[in-house]
Amino acid sequence: MKAIEVKVIDNDLEKAMRILKKKIQNDGLFKRLKLKKSYEKPSEFRRRKQREALRRQRIAAAKRARYRYR
Repeated sequence: MKAIEVKVIDNDLEKAMRILKKKIQNDGLFKRLKLKKSYEKPSEFRRRKQREALRRQRIAAAKRARYRYR
């Protein structure tokens, strides 16, 4: 587990909190906590993993298509 660190500049706590929330969200911590909160059936686990894999494939294909036409 990597440490998430945010520096507070000029006592601007609100800005630091926004940055921290964004870093936590990008890290996927909220998603992991939500999944650990309750039991997930093995069939639901497999379905979720398949959906995530398809999403990653779609994103990668879109990136490849975008760079192909440059």
